[in-house]
Amino acid sequence: MDVVVFWVLALLAVASGILVFRLNSMARVTYALLASFLFIGGELILLGLNYLGVVVILMMVMEMVIMAVFMIAYMMNPAGLMPMSMVHNRRGALAISGVVFAALAAGIAAVPLPAPTATRPPDPTLQLGESLMGGQMLTMMTLGFALLATMVAATVLSTGRGRYDRFGEDLQRRIPDDPVPGGVGHR
Repeated sequence: MDVVVFWVLALLAVASGILVFRLNSMARVTYALLASFLFIGGELILLGLNYLGVVVILMMVMEMVIMAVFMIAYMMNPAGLMPMSMVHNRRGALAISGVVFAALAAGIAAVPLPAPTATRPPDPTLQLGESLMGGQMLTMMTLGFALLATMVAATVLSTGRGRYDRFGEDLQRRIPDDPVPGGVGHR
């Protein structure tokens, strides 16, 4: 059963990775890339690397959602949904990616896998966390919350008004009080 799930996740990851280059808007590409990373995180969990899989999933969800929100909020075209080409120098990119793929595939086939020499630690997740962060785990957790608070504060401070400003404090106004295009202030 694990082999079937592995191949399904692998095919879905490749398919969503291909969609990154086939879709024609930044927002759609962002969500296709997110799907690809989610499938890769599932692969890591399936391979017994639970910590790395969850970290990849959590990091990519937050990163891609934030990227999509900022694109929708600040891009020149409406919500980053206008058609655009996501590939530049198509022939050069195809040639380079073909050569890299062939070299990696040849490396996989040519290099023998090393025989395991060490025994597996009793808690590989703890060992991985210790080797990645060392004594800085609390620092990294604090920085994570500080970065999240900074992103939320930047978003709040960059908007001049909120949802209650448009339809009134009790949300009973029928027509939103939006700024007049080309004018100063509200209607």
